[in-house]
Amino acid sequence: MNAVQPIAKAQSASAGIGFIGRIRQLLTRLLPSALIYTIILIGIITVMKYAGGPVDYVGPDNDDGMRLVEIRDFLNGQGWFDLMQYRLGLGEGTLMHWSRLIDLPIAILIRLFGLFLGHDAAEAAALVVWPLSLVFPAMLAMGLAGQRVGGLAGMHLSFCLAGMAIYTGNRFAPGAIDHHNVQLALVATMTAMLLDEKQRAWNYVAAGAVAALAIAIGAETTPFVAIYCLVVALLWVWGGEPFAAATKAFGLSLAVTISIFFFATIPPHQYSVVTCDNLSLGFYSLAAIGGGLLLVSAAFSSRLRRGLRVAVLAAVAAIIFGSAMVIAPQCLRNPLADLDPMLVELWLRNVSEAQSILALSRTDPFSIGAFYAPGLFAITVCIFRSVQGDRVQVHLVLLALLSVSWAVALVQVRGAVFANLLSILPLALLIIDVRRMSNGDSENAAAALVYIVTVLASVPAVWAVGGALVEMQVNKTKNTVDTDSLPCSSKQALAPLVDLPAGLISAPSEMGVPILRYTANRVLSAPYHRNQGGMLTEMHIGLAEPQEAEAFLRGTGVTVLAFCPDDPQTSEIARLKPDGLYAQLGKGNIPPYLDPLPKAADSGVQFFRYRTTLD
Repeated sequence: MNAVQPIAKAQSASAGIGFIGRIRQLLTRLLPSALIYTIILIGIITVMKYAGGPVDYVGPDNDDGMRLVEIRDFLNGQGWFDLMQYRLGLGEGTLMHWSRLIDLPIAILIRLFGLFLGHDAAEAAALVVWPLSLVFPAMLAMGLAGQRVGGLAGMHLSFCLAGMAIYTGNRFAPGAIDHHNVQLALVATMTAMLLDEKQRAWNYVAAGAVAALAIAIGAETTPFVAIYCLVVALLWVWGGEPFAAATKAFGLSLAVTISIFFFATIPPHQYSVVTCDNLSLGFYSLAAIGGGLLLVSAAFSSRLRRGLRVAVLAAVAAIIFGSAMVIAPQCLRNPLADLDPMLVELWLRNVSEAQSILALSRTDPFSIGAFYAPGLFAITVCIFRSVQGDRVQVHLVLLALLSVSWAVALVQVRGAVFANLLSILPLALLIIDVRRMSNGDSENAAAALVYIVTVLASVPAVWAVGGALVEMQVNKTKNTVDTDSLPCSSKQALAPLVDLPAGLISAPSEMGVPILRYTANRVLSAPYHRNQGGMLTEMHIGLAEPQEAEAFLRGTGVTVLAFCPDDPQTSEIARLKPDGLYAQLGKGNIPPYLDPLPKAADSGVQFFRYRTTLD
């Protein structure tokens, strides 16, 4: 007994020194480096954003504007659980699928800046600070992941490649308040936690909590979280007892945290409702069941032989799949599968981020390299190095995470941003090794060329520039038409609506969010799949012959109709139905029930007041 005590004390002291050493290394290398890279990156982003003069403080994406409208409603007293957008669509409005977990911090910033700034200035300041504040956690996570797979060189290379991805992607630029920047930071954090070679439990506690937060914020990351859970489960099957603590930590953290987010963000009357585009009973129950079963499996089956652990995991998978079939079978297919065919034809196919690789090859083939090449390159590297026996576990883990993100991108190009982010890690390892070989034979021009090509092929922006140059050569003989007219959705173009009594506006979906932002009016249409009724009604108004269109206007209570001939959806509707209302308005044939309103100077949109027979 006495002989054992000194050994135990020595081991304890060694462990303590090791822990302190790791903390010291973290503080002296990773955190300061992440801070320096972040400050430089924020400076570059800010300078480039405002170098050309004043710009709109809201990002260019419709989701940025709609998020601001949602936050304004929240600050004006709309309830925490009430996600209804009362000014959008038919009837009482449209129930949105976004999370208050993003609204809350931005609302707090607006209130904070409102203590010493005017309303618009407070909004502008908050919309600058929020996305830029997310740069640091994203960079920190990528630096930690790079350090864990490639040491100090891997850390700095990950910082550089992640910095270029953040700068060129515009997801973290001032005004970008959609949730995609948060999701990128969460995906990076989950990946870094999984790459800890010592498999310490605290990493998996953090990973489980972050996975739950990702699900709570938006459904886009659900496939990634699912494959992440599978990777953890497979690592447990392979590792057994040594990986039990990490598995239990992840399963418990996921189950507990997703429960907290569910009850904190879902109103009680919707506990039993299943939706497939946000956190609801479906995603909550499957995540909680999966996390709980992982916990139980690791607690009671870790000492079994590997073959028996495979059987346990197969049983867990069967239970989860059976639960999905009972609770949320509709969520096993595309959540947009129920869209009306007219919406698919006239709207969804024109949404750039929702296009598949096949659609993109027809509409914008020169951008395919930027979206898909780095991810495919990284997948190839992971496969090759795994076969060669080079850091097999790291490359197989990254292969699994990369493959699902890249597969999602094949269906909807929006997934490419996650694939490109994850591709940084295996490609950083490759660059380090190629550089080492090149430096070892400095006279070898071929080795130097391979190094340069490897670096360039790893950067999505290089593929984007290359695609743009090719496009310029292909289209150099085509004439371009310059126009000085204001966009139909600009604040100046919408000025005629400001002085009118608040009413219901029928306008193309791309004008919907700006109308909500700049005016007190309601709108029929905005580009959101939950607003099918409003979008279809606006399309039918444009397609219908003038006499039939008047019935739609009267029946829905429209007070003002907006006609924007340059809007792609409007022009397509006019082409499809030459005798429809939009086509007739384009020819200057104005029906008697529409009164033209004064236009803003150089505006591309004409507003018409709808006159009922009682006027």
